[in-house]
Amino acid sequence: MPNQNLQRSEAAERSALITTHSYDVSLDVRSARDPEAAGYTSRSTIAFSAAKPGASTFLDFIAGDVRSVVLNGVELPVPDVVDGARIRLDNLQAENKVTVTGTALYSSSGEGMHRFFDPADGQCYLYTQYEPADARRVFANFEQPDLKARFTFSVTAPAGWEVASNGAEAARLPLAEDSAAARWDFAPTLPMSTYITSVLAGPYFKAEDHWSRTDDGGTRLDVPLALYCRASMAPSFDAAELFRLTKQGLEFFNQLFDYPYPWGKYDQAFVPEYNLGAMENPGLVTFTENYVFTSRAADSQYQGRANTLLHEMAHMWFGDLVTMHWWDDLWLKESFADYMGTLGVDRATDWDTAWVNFANNRKAWAYVQDQLPTTHPIVADIPDLEAAKQNFDGITYAKGASVLKQLVAYVGFDAFIAGSRQYFRDHEYGNTTLADLLGALAGSSGRDLTTWARQWLRTSGISTLSAELETAETADRTAILERVTLLQDAPDPVTGQQEPRPHRLRIGLYNFDAAGMLVRTDSVETDLAGGAEQITALSGKARPALLLVNDEDLSYAKVRLDPVSEATVRASLDRISDPMARALCWSALWNSARDGIVPASQYVDAVLRFASAESGIGVLVNILGNATMALEQYVPATEREGLRKSFAEGAARELYAAEPGSDQQLSWARTLATVSRTEGSQAALLRGLLDGSERVPGLAVDAELRWSLWHALAARGLATDQELDAELARDTTASGRAGHATALAARPEAAVKAAAWEAAVRGTGLSNQLLSATIAGFNTASEELLDPFVEPYFECLQKVWAERSIEIASRIVRGLYPGVRDLGPAGNPEDHPVLARTDHWLSEHADAPRALRRIIIEQRSHLHRSLAAQALSAGC
Repeated sequence: MPNQNLQRSEAAERSALITTHSYDVSLDVRSARDPEAAGYTSRSTIAFSAAKPGASTFLDFIAGDVRSVVLNGVELPVPDVVDGARIRLDNLQAENKVTVTGTALYSSSGEGMHRFFDPADGQCYLYTQYEPADARRVFANFEQPDLKARFTFSVTAPAGWEVASNGAEAARLPLAEDSAAARWDFAPTLPMSTYITSVLAGPYFKAEDHWSRTDDGGTRLDVPLALYCRASMAPSFDAAELFRLTKQGLEFFNQLFDYPYPWGKYDQAFVPEYNLGAMENPGLVTFTENYVFTSRAADSQYQGRANTLLHEMAHMWFGDLVTMHWWDDLWLKESFADYMGTLGVDRATDWDTAWVNFANNRKAWAYVQDQLPTTHPIVADIPDLEAAKQNFDGITYAKGASVLKQLVAYVGFDAFIAGSRQYFRDHEYGNTTLADLLGALAGSSGRDLTTWARQWLRTSGISTLSAELETAETADRTAILERVTLLQDAPDPVTGQQEPRPHRLRIGLYNFDAAGMLVRTDSVETDLAGGAEQITALSGKARPALLLVNDEDLSYAKVRLDPVSEATVRASLDRISDPMARALCWSALWNSARDGIVPASQYVDAVLRFASAESGIGVLVNILGNATMALEQYVPATEREGLRKSFAEGAARELYAAEPGSDQQLSWARTLATVSRTEGSQAALLRGLLDGSERVPGLAVDAELRWSLWHALAARGLATDQELDAELARDTTASGRAGHATALAARPEAAVKAAAWEAAVRGTGLSNQLLSATIAGFNTASEELLDPFVEPYFECLQKVWAERSIEIASRIVRGLYPGVRDLGPAGNPEDHPVLARTDHWLSEHADAPRALRRIIIEQRSHLHRSLAAQALSAGC
C-alpha cells in the first residue's frame, strides 16, 4: 500500500480540519485459535467535528478488506472511497459519525494485533502494539498523536480467556449464539492518542493487587494492579517483586509530580515476540516477556527491568497525559521517561548504581548514534511516519535524557520539577511542542532557556573534552599544575562545523592512598562554553595521578585522558575505588579504541587484566560485550586469532575463579560462549558443560546458557542436527525455539546459509522473533561463507522494503548488511569492496525511501569505523 507513509504536512492539514471526540471499537477474535484464520472482524465508530462543513478528509485502515463505510447514516461505496490504507470521507458536516467495518489481519511481525502460538502448550495469545502508527492495522482511525479522543473497546473472544484493555472491565457477557465465547465491554478512557490504545486477549496467567495513597489534602487514590504473562511462564513469574516495584514507582511519581495517577487501573502484561522493551499504554502497559526470567538472571538484568518499568510509568504523565503534537517532538516523552526511569530507580528502589549504569550503558548507546552521519538534533525533523519509526534511537532516548540531566543541574532540581508540574496542569490530555515545555521551565526557574535549547536540542553531534596540562617541578621534585586548559572538540557529523556547547563540569583529582587505592583527593566545578577554557582553580595544585574530566558524569560528552592519566588508568584501573569514576575510565578507554585513537587490542588487554576486579555487574557485562565486539570488528585479522585464544582462555579461567553462583561467574560463562563461536580452544569445556561431564561449582547450566553453548558449538561445526533437535525437545519454550533456529542457521555450511537466507529474505513464514534468531545464526560465519550473499543483499533491498512491513523490512535490511568484514590486503578502508558496493547502491538509489537509505548509511558507517580501527592497529 503506497499511501501508508503519512506525511507530517498531511497530518497538520487533517488536525486543522477535524477534532475527534470518541471511538467505539468492537473486535471479534474468536477465530484466533485457528492458525488458518488470517483475520478478524473489526468495527470502529468515530464521532468527530469538522471546522469546514463540506470539506474532505481520510481515515487510516490497513486491513484485509473493508466491508462497509457509513458516514452520517449514509453507506458509502467501498470501491470508490477505499484507496490502499486510506478511506476518503467527503462532504463532512459540522458534527460527524462514521462507522467502518472490515477484516483486520492477525500479525506475526509484532505490529498491530500480534498472534502467538505457545510451542510449550499450543495455546494462542494476542496483544496489540501500535507505536508509531499501527493502531490502523486493528481498527479504522485518524492515526496521528494530536487527534486524541475517548475510546470504548468491546472484545468478543473465547469465554475462558483473559481479556484486557486500557479501560476497566465494565461487563462480561456470554453470547447467546455461541456458548464458547463471551463479550468483554470496557469503560471509556480519558482522552488519549490512538497509538497508546491497547488490547490483550488469551489464556494469560493473571495476578492482582492494589495500591493506594492519601494526599496531604485527604484525597484518597486507589489503583487496582494486575500482572499478566503466558500460562506456561507462570512458574517463573515473580509477581510479588513486580508489584513491589510498581508500588514504589507509583508512590514516587505521584509525590514527585504532584498530579495523581490519572488512568484508573495499572495493568502490566509481559508478552511474547515483542518488538520493544515496553510500551506505555495507559492502564495496560506491555513489556517484552524477556523480563520474565526463566533462566538465571544477573542483578543488572533485574535492575534493567526496574528501569524499564519506571520508564513506562513516567510516561503516564510524560507522553500519555501530555503528548507531543507530532513525532518531531518525540523527545518530549522518550527523553523524559529515560531520565525519570533512572531517577526513579535511584531514588525509589534499593539499587544505588542507576546513574553508573546510565553513564556506562545508555550514554554509550547515544555516543554511538551521535557519531553516525545520520545523527540528528534531539528535536528532530520528522517529515513522515517512516522517519518517525527510525527515530526511536539513542539520540531520542539516551542523549535526550543526558541533556535533561544537565538541564536539571542548570535550572535546579526543584525548579525543574515545579515546571514539570505546571506543564501537566496546563496541558493535561492535550498536545504540546518544545515551546510549551520551555515556557513552563523558564517560568519556574526564572531562566531564559532559548539559547540552551538551541545549543543542546537543535544541534547534532557529540563534544569530546580533554585537558591540556602544563606542569612545573618544585624544589622537592613535586609536579605542580601550572596551567590546565579544558578543550572542547564538537564537530557536527553532518555539516563538519564546530558546535561548541555549554558544559557544567566537575574535574576530579585522584591520587593513591596509603592502601594503594586511587581516591578522589580534590575536585573543582567549572563551566565550559567555547572551545577552550583555562581552569585557574587548578593552578598550583599537585599534579594528580589521574585527572578526570567530567567527574561524576554531569555532562554529555566523550572524554580523552591526558597521557599521564591514561597511563595511570591502564596500569591501575582496578584500584579506582569510586564506581562512577571507574565506569567513566572504562568508557574513555572504549571510546579511544572505537575512535581509532589507540589499537583495539589494548582495550581487550585491559578487560583481560582488570575485568575480574569489576564489582559493578552492569559495568562488567558492558565491558565484556565491548571486548568481544573489539575482537571481531576492530582488531585486525592478523592479530585476531591469537587474541581470541587469549580471551577465551581468560574467560574460562575467570569462570572457575569467580565466586560460585555469582553474577560475575554467569557473565564470564556467557562471554565464554560468545567468544567460542569463532574460537575453538574451549570446545571441550563447552561440550562438558552441556553433557554434565564438566561442572563449575555454582554455575547453573540452564536453558538460556545451554542454547548459547549450542550456538557456539554449532558455529564451529561441532553440533549435529540431531543434537540440536534433541535440545529443542527438552526445551519446548518460545525462547528454546528461537535458540534452536539460531544454532541451526549458525552451522558453517554453504547449504545452511543459503536456506537461512531464503527463509529470511524470500520466505514469509518466520515471525519477528524467529526472523531475528535466524539472522543471528546466519551471521555467525566466516567472511568466505557470507561473501556469496553480498550482491543478493543489495539486489533485494527495494523489493524487501516495498513488500514487507517496516518492522520486518528494517530487521532484514539492518541484520543482513555484510558489515563484519576484514580490512584486506589493500589496507585502505576506502577501497573495501563492501563499502564500494554500498556507495554504488546509494548513488544509484538516491530516490529510495529515506528510512531505507538511513539504515544503509548507518550500517556503512559502522563498517567504515571498524575498518579504520583495524587499519590503525595494523599500522596502515
